[in-house]
Amino acid sequence: MGSDGKGASSSSVAIGIDLGTTYSCVAVWRHDRVEIIANDQGNRITPSYVAFTDTHRMIGDAAKNQIAANPTNTVFDSKRLIGRKFSDPHVQNDIKLWPFQVTTNDDDIPRIVVEHKCEKKSFTAEEISSMILVKMREIAEQFLGTQVKDAVITVPAYFNDSQRQATKDAGRIAGLNVLSILNEPSAAAIAYGLDTNHVHGNRTIFVFDFGGGTLDLTLLTIDKKGNITVKIHGGDTHLGGEDFDAAMVEFFATEFQRKKKIDDLRDNKRAICRLKVACERAKRILSSTTDASIELDSLHKGHDFYTSITRAKFEEISKNLFARCMELVHKFFADANQKKSSVDEVVLVGGSTRILKLEQLLKEFFDGKDLCKKCINADEAVAYGAAIHAAKLSGAADKKIQDLKLWEVTPLSLGVQIEGDLMQVTIPRNTRVPTKKKYVFTTTIDYQKNLCFPIYEGERLMARDNNLLGSFVLEIPPTRRREKPRINVCFEIDSNGILHVSAEEKATGSIKKVSVESNKGRLSREEVERMVKDAEKYKAEDKEHKKKAEARNNVANLAYSMRNFVEHEGIGSEISAQDKERINNAVDYALKWLDESDSATLDEINEKGKYLSSVFNSVNLKLNRGGSHGSSSSSKSHKIDVDTAASVISVLCSLLELFLQ
Repeated sequence: MGSDGKGASSSSVAIGIDLGTTYSCVAVWRHDRVEIIANDQGNRITPSYVAFTDTHRMIGDAAKNQIAANPTNTVFDSKRLIGRKFSDPHVQNDIKLWPFQVTTNDDDIPRIVVEHKCEKKSFTAEEISSMILVKMREIAEQFLGTQVKDAVITVPAYFNDSQRQATKDAGRIAGLNVLSILNEPSAAAIAYGLDTNHVHGNRTIFVFDFGGGTLDLTLLTIDKKGNITVKIHGGDTHLGGEDFDAAMVEFFATEFQRKKKIDDLRDNKRAICRLKVACERAKRILSSTTDASIELDSLHKGHDFYTSITRAKFEEISKNLFARCMELVHKFFADANQKKSSVDEVVLVGGSTRILKLEQLLKEFFDGKDLCKKCINADEAVAYGAAIHAAKLSGAADKKIQDLKLWEVTPLSLGVQIEGDLMQVTIPRNTRVPTKKKYVFTTTIDYQKNLCFPIYEGERLMARDNNLLGSFVLEIPPTRRREKPRINVCFEIDSNGILHVSAEEKATGSIKKVSVESNKGRLSREEVERMVKDAEKYKAEDKEHKKKAEARNNVANLAYSMRNFVEHEGIGSEISAQDKERINNAVDYALKWLDESDSATLDEINEKGKYLSSVFNSVNLKLNRGGSHGSSSSSKSHKIDVDTAASVISVLCSLLELFLQ
């Protein structure tokens, strides 16, 4: 696939980002290999969570860790909203499960409503996703020690055009130059191909990519040079590990109500969030043991909830989800007209493939074939492949990588609406791109002045049942009766997956290139520009909050160091009771103020730091002059301790004053 962006900038390294439903991952090609980059918590994957409080915004681990205390203002699963309409049945079902509020305006775009800094704020899924992308970029920048602008972002192969465009918009809002939107299974195949290049000959690979929110099925071939040719995509963009969590939450909520005989806890958002976290943890444990416990103190109305679940019970609860997965696999091979025996390797990608029942079902489907689950890391493979693709597009990779080729296919059929609300397919799904198709259209009424071409994406017979990409209008000379004009329309999808349309009226020979106007439900260019500016504002606010947090920490460190100084055995005798009381009072006042002033400005925090420094410096000056007790033998015996401790505090004061400048 080619570049979707403007080309890599010469001053910046290119990164690969796996923007996941539940977790995201970032990687970079460096020193002739891929490095998966750990976040500030030391974790190689980062929760796709964003939380808003009265004072600041949190992204990643910090956001997820406080969800139980702040459920209505902690946003997750934004990938399940991106590029979808508010009226989408999937969106309506998800809204019932989320603790945060989702509404819409007249544009049918889902908007997430939270309270931030005591104000109601509204965000699109693109904006929330952009915040996660900013976090991943910052993780990379901290690791690399340089600014990052260029990125390859991955999406499920079965994402439609609206979802892909929305993901590109999220990257733009995050200030990234999106080099390419890469299909997740293709990224995993790149990682697999690079790590198994010792295997000779052509191989047919089936990639089962099951993440937190999506299931992608892809059949592809890898030749002996590592070149990848995608044959067919399939799957479901609304089926993933989150659905298994939701099934467990539903089961345990019912069990809790039955046992405690009290009101339904489903109306308690904090309790549901705590239960969801516990269910996710239990699901992970069941991949390695046969049972897992759930222990939640005071879950709802003061009642504790202690229970356990066996792997067999989990599989029973989730049987409909397992059935959906395998139905998709059966349908996939039927549509591909491919025998499962032709598959050389079954590659498992995504954290949800660790569910043992799923492994068992897949192994049975492939007649006992061993599954490739150790050849690549299921959580990191997509980011790994994205980093390789980013290095290739930016020119940073070696010749071996530069020579690798990836041939993609269109995941969904492209067509136009014709008379009778029928969809006439112009480019069938799983057509290799780039591609170009020409069709002849005509008028349906006498002396028609123009032709309107609504363009749809999908596999349904009726146009209205598919996804409307947009439409264009072609003006024609109104001089002929119906069905007489002949208009050649050319539909072209380039190597970047971008649609171009041109039309030629045969009678005049004039050719007109037309652009497809985005459908209602997409963000306008003006809205994207506004969101870019808003993202810069939030970036500045985050920077200000970080400064405030560092300042508060420095003041607290100085306060505790001053207290330890006066309470040190032997040192305290060198300080007069009056000075000791003065220091303790200053410390008590500063610590109490820090505890009660969450909304304090940076200047106010700095003033408290200067005040503490001045109190200590005045006392320390007396000690340096031998002021408190003169120069008795007792004081001389502790002189080194006093000097050492005073020096440490003085250094702290100096550093604080430097920080406050």
